[in-house]
Amino acid sequence: MENATPQREHKWLQRFVGEWTSETEMSMEPGKPPEKVYGTDSVRSLGGLWILAEGKGDMPGGGPMSMMLTLGYDPQRKRFVGTWIGSMMTHLWVYDGALDPAERALTLEAEGPSMEAPESKMGKYRDVMEFKSDDHRVLSSYMLGADGAWQQFMTVHYRRKK
Repeated sequence: MENATPQREHKWLQRFVGEWTSETEMSMEPGKPPEKVYGTDSVRSLGGLWILAEGKGDMPGGGPMSMMLTLGYDPQRKRFVGTWIGSMMTHLWVYDGALDPAERALTLEAEGPSMEAPESKMGKYRDVMEFKSDDHRVLSSYMLGADGAWQQFMTVHYRRKK
């Protein structure tokens, strides 16, 4: 087996590498104001093909949380792939997505426990990771509502530590 050579898409992912602060705004319940929490994100490269991001912060309402994101690109499928796990849940999120033509935003889709129904029901989710600049990126998270429309429930602003 030969070592894989990073392609354009793999090189795009390397923009995430570094130390970041995060400010999260999350809507926990309809009609209530969004809650803000703060944290950090430490992202490293694995062979120039993958990124591994470890985030730490507080849960809305208090209490520490940590999470791990993996992202890569599968040249055979021509799709971005990855996983996400967090200390606050037992579900393994599996991502599949694509980069927009301007190469500014990566849209990833996954299935997970529905926020609208009992835990036995799964829902569809979409995360959009967009670079506003080399030192500022934004994650916007959406869930597919029962009405068939995507509803945004979380926004995270990441700023590179200087």
